[in-house]
Amino acid sequence: MSRLVDEVDIPGVEPGRRRSGGREARRAKRAAPLSRSQSPVRPGMSSDSYRALTQNDMERIHEAALTILEDIGMGQAIDSCIDVCTRAGAVYGDDGRLRFPRSLVLETVKNAARNFSLHGRDPVHDLELAGNKVHFGTAGAAVHMVDVERREYRDSVLKDLYDAARIVETLDNVHFFQRPLVARDIDDPMDLDINTLYASIRGTTKHVGTSFTLGENVDACLELLYMVAGGEDAFRQRPFVSNSNCFVVPPLKFAEDACQVLEKCVRGGMPVLLLSAGQAGATAPAAIAGAVVQAVAEVLAGLVYVNALSKGHPAIFGTWPFVSDLRTGAMSGGSGEQALLSAACAQMSHFYDLPGGAVAGIADSKMPDVQAGYEKGITNVMAGLSGLNMVYEAAGMHASLLGFSLESLIIDNDMLGQCLRCVRGVEVTDETLSVASIVDVCTNGPGHYLGHEQTLALMQTEYIYPRIGDRTSPKEWVEKGRPDIVETAIAEKNRILAGAGPTLIPAETDAAVRARFDIRLPADTGE
Repeated sequence: MSRLVDEVDIPGVEPGRRRSGGREARRAKRAAPLSRSQSPVRPGMSSDSYRALTQNDMERIHEAALTILEDIGMGQAIDSCIDVCTRAGAVYGDDGRLRFPRSLVLETVKNAARNFSLHGRDPVHDLELAGNKVHFGTAGAAVHMVDVERREYRDSVLKDLYDAARIVETLDNVHFFQRPLVARDIDDPMDLDINTLYASIRGTTKHVGTSFTLGENVDACLELLYMVAGGEDAFRQRPFVSNSNCFVVPPLKFAEDACQVLEKCVRGGMPVLLLSAGQAGATAPAAIAGAVVQAVAEVLAGLVYVNALSKGHPAIFGTWPFVSDLRTGAMSGGSGEQALLSAACAQMSHFYDLPGGAVAGIADSKMPDVQAGYEKGITNVMAGLSGLNMVYEAAGMHASLLGFSLESLIIDNDMLGQCLRCVRGVEVTDETLSVASIVDVCTNGPGHYLGHEQTLALMQTEYIYPRIGDRTSPKEWVEKGRPDIVETAIAEKNRILAGAGPTLIPAETDAAVRARFDIRLPADTGE
């Protein structure tokens, strides 16, 4: 059907004899904005309809991870990590490895934070991380922008990050904004961290995730956040930025700089994503189950670390194992194996009843093309059907995280809408079984459901429609000038970014921030 139901020619009813008043009333009703609860898809819908692992599989992975932590432990712990963890019950050996008795790990899991929210600056964007509730968002550290019009790659810059945040602010199916690219026009690490944070929160009121280069940079970034929040207490009550922290160097070693960042963020009131990003066949076992075991062990070690610093601090169980193409060693984020890894990791976070995050949507394709579509769609829908709480890198990514595309961000919003519709699943109730509607149509009606009351009532609440995807007939497509989805995305990108950006930070606060820090993004962000 290429037209809305009440615009279709209904057999047996002359156009001039239809009730135009009723049609116009229905059109007006459909044009009215739906509340979030009425929308066919929305942030935080639940699913666990796909399970890569059985209960026995999860228990075996859990036992293997406990054994690894108790017998092998973690290397390269910094002094402060050793201090807080040993006081909590970890054991530091003569071989320089920090080991975690299973009793300590199990007690930590029992007392860890769960069922908490990641806040947006606008409360409408708050994300509840509980059960199997699913949220899709960006992430990554792409060093290139995909120029789809020239079909080439260029260095990413700060303005690109801001533009990405602005676009995400308008996309219903991208629920949070974690920094997806690196501002390569800024060399100094402090300036990079400050400006990355500023560009992100200036562009969107959704929850923001970011990384910090060095521990010594965190205090200044927290100061900026406290200024924007209206004070330290206000930020601690509703922290709208979280720290994405690669605290490990797989296999089974701590990362010194990241651990220093971790400690500062925990003490500063910032939620943390405990991120283990081994690559199967390279820095993690080639066996998919083994890669999951190592990631679970590393993140459990991080969970002990965080809770030793601050018991019950909000932390996301960030098992992020990636995949290698074992023929070349290159990363293969768009593979079926990646989809399985992320789905299995989602189940392991549910096994511990902890908020979980993993990756999907990492296209190996270099451009928004057919390959990118199937790679993103398969990995994202499997993550969603597994009930993964936070699906990172779900939109905009290309070239196995080396490239980011603003056009793909817009296209992927449509794709994620369809994934979310799969997450929602099929509701079976007396009403949706539709026996009364079938009786009415077959015995009293015209023999079809096109203009039926139930059809009209469900058009907006049961079905989701693409924002830029094309569903016209071939004839209509030709009449419209044979539009291509990438061309449509380019036009939509230009429309969103036309002129100065929205004022998401009050002018007085923005002026104070600029007086305190070297902000590189112009105050007039329309340039």
